[in-house]
Amino acid sequence: MLNLNDREWKAFKVKDIFLIEKCKCSSVSTLKPGGFPYVGATNRNNGIMSFVEKKDKWTTKGNCIVFICDGQGSVGYSIYKKEDFIGSTTLKVGRSEHLNRYTAQFLVSALDKNRPMYSYGYKRNENRLSNESIMLPTAKNGQPDYAFMEQYIREREDKLKQKYIDLVNAEFGPLPLPLAEKEWKEFSIADIFVIKSGKRLTAADMDSGNLPFIGATELNNGVTNWINTPNETLDHNVLGVNYNGSVAEAFYHPYSCVFSDDVKRLHLKNAADGKYILLFLGMLIRKQKVKYTYGYKFNGNRMARQKILLPITYDGQPDYEYMKQYAKAVIFRKCNKYLEYQNCRTP
Repeated sequence: MLNLNDREWKAFKVKDIFLIEKCKCSSVSTLKPGGFPYVGATNRNNGIMSFVEKKDKWTTKGNCIVFICDGQGSVGYSIYKKEDFIGSTTLKVGRSEHLNRYTAQFLVSALDKNRPMYSYGYKRNENRLSNESIMLPTAKNGQPDYAFMEQYIREREDKLKQKYIDLVNAEFGPLPLPLAEKEWKEFSIADIFVIKSGKRLTAADMDSGNLPFIGATELNNGVTNWINTPNETLDHNVLGVNYNGSVAEAFYHPYSCVFSDDVKRLHLKNAADGKYILLFLGMLIRKQKVKYTYGYKFNGNRMARQKILLPITYDGQPDYEYMKQYAKAVIFRKCNKYLEYQNCRTP
């Protein structure tokens, strides 16, 4: 497979590789609901905030990179839009004859390296956007090596497809009973988990590295930084649950990582920790987040007492085998849908 170290790299300004245009919709409230994507200042759901009636005068053609220029939490992000859409005036788009869904994924990843320079009070105006520098692999003529970018992304996409093909061809066993046909019972989180704390680690105490640092966010599977500063919270094959920030978010971490003091580490008391069981339980914990607010925090004591409904065995104990098989079945179905969408499902 191609390696990023196989090419020379060079800094390019955004204005030198893209033709920049403005999006046109200043008031989405004037649009009726419909089936046409409205893209706003968010990096979630590939920028789609709602679906509205199509208005040609406000429509932006697809096959472009959208630059998010305003909006708390998302300013500085970029996304690729293949399809036509209506875009908020807080967005700008970049066009290039070299753009397709493969080169765009590479470029978006490079562009997002600039995101930390922006904040709600430091917007991505047109001048700042135009003069952003991004590091790109170069061809012999000194221009961006778009052929390398496309092949690099194609290879990784093929590898991901093969991973899904392997999953759906694996032996998953019989499909479990539907959730409605199982008997359920309340347990407190402390009944089923050993709860361990994280540790406060300030930015000044962090060295940059390759170790995931888990913070109180709802994004990126909880990873907020990459560090080279391990401590006693170093853990793996564990469920991380936020009790500050984005409270009651729960993420499974199979890899070694370090935890902030805003995240608790949960290990099963009476069963072996495992991917599918912890994914199932994480989903149930996230269901509780609606009851917690800034004024009613999800502190350590409340977390321990928090009740969750679990499927049970005939003797009233948590049915971990059922949880495992059900989570496997969900992943199986999702992988199948992805392969059908990619038109590469195996017989």
